[in-house]
Amino acid sequence: MVDHPRDMLKRLGLQAKHSWGQNFLSDEVVLEGIAEQALLRKDEPCVELGAGLGHLTRYLLATGAKVTAVERDRDLAEALRRQKLDGLVLVEANASELDFAKTAGADQVVVVGNLPYHLTSPILFEVLDQKAHVPRAVFTLQKEVVDRLAAKPGGRDYGVLTVMLGLSFEVERCFDVPAARFHPPPKVDSAVLRLTRRPKPVAEVADEARFRRVVKAAFAQRRKTLSNSLKSDKALAEQVDFAAALERAGIDGKRRAETLSVEEFARLERSL
Repeated sequence: MVDHPRDMLKRLGLQAKHSWGQNFLSDEVVLEGIAEQALLRKDEPCVELGAGLGHLTRYLLATGAKVTAVERDRDLAEALRRQKLDGLVLVEANASELDFAKTAGADQVVVVGNLPYHLTSPILFEVLDQKAHVPRAVFTLQKEVVDRLAAKPGGRDYGVLTVMLGLSFEVERCFDVPAARFHPPPKVDSAVLRLTRRPKPVAEVADEARFRRVVKAAFAQRRKTLSNSLKSDKALAEQVDFAAALERAGIDGKRRAETLSVEEFARLERSL
């Protein structure tokens, strides 16, 4: 049994850095559950983002996976190093600026992490950009964010990342993690999310960069109709007759972005 983060930090003479979003998990049931959701096989490459004091790291190593722990806090990295965890590779780096495959030294890498809330979007976009190398990802995120990412079309939770992730990944909400399970406890509850890369995208896209621009433009002014909100991307608006594109795609321009399925967004992008 590993010491509680509070006791470890006290022994090390350290404090959690609030500005870095440091909230440490120590609940053994939760930690084991996160490792199980990663579905790791023996010798499978895994990168853990923000390894902290190594509580989740130990459970990932117990699966037999080849774990590379990433931690940018020098004090925490040194604390991890002193634990001499068998088989662990430690990398001191910023998790939001990481080449997953290069870091793990493998082409296919499972990514796991308890993400600081302020780094959630940057890291999720990194997963999207590097999806060819990420078969699965399991993240502990703010509960509200998980609600958005797993949302269905038609509600206010449905948004940009919901659509972008939904194109290439199966998005699953695994279980909730109450704030009290962390030290120090954050102000909101969390939840565990699993992303599983689809064998092929749920719909054909002609140009992924343009697809991303279309989705972002559509949601830029959520309360406006598609015909108006798409024009928020001025550079794109100069090149495209959106009314004609929407007609070709068979989509009513009076609809709002939150009502479109991933497939409809893909059809709109192709029609451009």
